[in-house]
Amino acid sequence: MRKEAVMAMVCLSVLAAKAAGPATFEGRPAVLIGNDRIEFTVLPQGTMIASIVLKDDAQKLSPLWDPVREAGDAKTPDTFHGETGHFLCVDGFGSVSKDEQAAGLPGHGEAHLRDFALDSSHANGEGVYKFATDLPIAQEHVTRTMRLRDGEQVMQIDTEVESGIGFDRPIFWAEHATIGAPFLEPEATVVDMPAARAKTRPYAAGKGGGLPHRLPSDVEFTWPMAPTLDGGHVDLRAAPAGPDSGDHTTALMDKSRKIAYVTAINTRRHLMVGWVFRPTDYAWVQNWEFYPKTGNLARGLEFATLPFDLPRREVIEQNSLWGTLLYRWLPAKAKIGSRVLEFYTRVPAGMKKVDDVRLENGALVVEDKAAGLTVKLPTKAEM
Repeated sequence: MRKEAVMAMVCLSVLAAKAAGPATFEGRPAVLIGNDRIEFTVLPQGTMIASIVLKDDAQKLSPLWDPVREAGDAKTPDTFHGETGHFLCVDGFGSVSKDEQAAGLPGHGEAHLRDFALDSSHANGEGVYKFATDLPIAQEHVTRTMRLRDGEQVMQIDTEVESGIGFDRPIFWAEHATIGAPFLEPEATVVDMPAARAKTRPYAAGKGGGLPHRLPSDVEFTWPMAPTLDGGHVDLRAAPAGPDSGDHTTALMDKSRKIAYVTAINTRRHLMVGWVFRPTDYAWVQNWEFYPKTGNLARGLEFATLPFDLPRREVIEQNSLWGTLLYRWLPAKAKIGSRVLEFYTRVPAGMKKVDDVRLENGALVVEDKAAGLTVKLPTKAEM
């Protein structure tokens, strides 16, 4: 394996020399990746994308979840241990066995806790930020390259995982993208995705995540209309008016599409955040709802190789769902990769739904067919 990645303070010296400049986010080392339109705040720890803001937004409202700020607002401890915004879960997504825990393997894999070294450059109107680290327990090397071009509001994220061992193995991988309040508002913020099939997470009777369930256990449904415990149905696109629940569902992406997506529009503020990816890389989108009475809402829009965050053995034993594998194969001493496009933009008043996202004629096109409205974001990115 390569030499282990340097720690955060060394990362900062690299940032100061080559990137937009060192910064902090909730007291943690960070780097700013931006242009004249948009700014992403990225933590060297786990390459977490902690914040996205539009440069001309006076309020500097980020759509991403910030549990540290929310815990401070509510004067409660941060129970999510620094997981914030959009973070990488590899190799693993879910809890670990006793043996794995004894070996030092954390839940959700090692990557989100590792400090990544950064090398960056800017040439020909494009900023390139290459983060890299080793996962010593999994014996994998992870490279995550973020590209932001001048004048664009679409960041391209290319991730590569290289195996350091001499046999093929299944790999578990999730992009834990999470939106949060105040961008996430009851009834105002709506989520869309090209779901082919969906189901609720299996659970034992009682509460989940400290909050009551409103959805039954292990029931298939047609997105976005999910069954409720009282025999009714609820549209999952928006959080409820009176939040006090915690549920988890999954959706299989439409395999006939070249690209899949998950978007969230705040219809009151006219802002939209979204992620574009290949369903061959991430077949599932997990909808994790954390809707406490306090109003500090969070919602995971987690696109992943598996339908729910589960222990490794359980995923392997289940193997597949609806004819779709729950993992990807990482060949011996080889690399596999993925590409994600992450964007944030204003939308016209009246745009309340996303029916399609596509790359067309040098732009990322987002369409609300019922309203007859389209957003076009110029980009040179390809999928």
